[in-house]
Amino acid sequence: MKPGARLLLLIAALAAAPFCAESSRAQPYPAQDIHFICGFPPGSGADTIVRYFAEKMRPLAGQNIIVENRTGAGGNIAIEHLARSRPDGYTVLISSAAALAANMWIYKQPPVADVGKSIQVVGTINRQPFMLTVDAKSPYKTLADLTAAMKAKGEKASYGTAGAFGTVVGEFYKLRSGVTAIEVNYKAAVDTLNDMSSGALDFNISEPVFSLAQQRAGRWRILAVSTGERLQASPDLPTFKELGYDMDIVGWWAAMVQASTPKPVVEQLNKWFVQIVSSEETRKFLANFGGDPLVEAPAVAQDRLLNDVVRWKDYIRVAKIPQLG
Repeated sequence: MKPGARLLLLIAALAAAPFCAESSRAQPYPAQDIHFICGFPPGSGADTIVRYFAEKMRPLAGQNIIVENRTGAGGNIAIEHLARSRPDGYTVLISSAAALAANMWIYKQPPVADVGKSIQVVGTINRQPFMLTVDAKSPYKTLADLTAAMKAKGEKASYGTAGAFGTVVGEFYKLRSGVTAIEVNYKAAVDTLNDMSSGALDFNISEPVFSLAQQRAGRWRILAVSTGERLQASPDLPTFKELGYDMDIVGWWAAMVQASTPKPVVEQLNKWFVQIVSSEETRKFLANFGGDPLVEAPAVAQDRLLNDVVRWKDYIRVAKIPQLG
């Protein structure tokens, strides 16, 4: 090729480059697979929720939704992965946002340095309580019954928990009621079953899926829930607050992306999550997990997350939960 012809081709290529780049930037979202991140193993309750939303999102996005289980450190591995991901909306973490807020204070090395600069909520999913339960064979039919008996029993009383949420709810109940029961912490809620049945534990505080399953099986009786208002999913269950113990501790789930994700992508994801969460099918699905649907705009949800980070600092202090390494 003659030198002059090569020069003309080079000029043409350079002239076309901005148009190619602009065309790439203008490519509509989503143009490739979206990855949903789960911080817990396959088959877990968290995994079930993430895969449900992946299935429902697929036809709306018109792309494959790939579920990745990045487990470890109470969900922190998944949070760190999200914070390091590209801010393009193709990596979405579905997780307990309340647990994320708690982890900022539970761990000496939190998953991110600054939640607001690392994470943006794009869609809220549900709100759910923790539940105080007694064995179905116990004489305690109400929280007042239990409180009176536990006061009489003093430090000989004991209760089971399986994680920071149970500890916080238990400590707030003790603070508000004057009960001095001793906490027994288990690795998993299922490990409390034998001690509850034998009477070694007077009561238990655990997450709603497990608590409701035990009540349906006739093993446990739920006496109170930690949310400030009764939930549609469990309208017959009273709250601590209405029973005279000031408490409003809420677990809630959300979909989150890297904080610098463009606003149009955040809004598109929010639109899809609102559509899924608002369906009757999803309401029934979430009710099985003991929670109600939660629909909020990204800005409102982001404020909820940042406020929760502040709240959980106080919760951890009141509950005297030691930091993990």
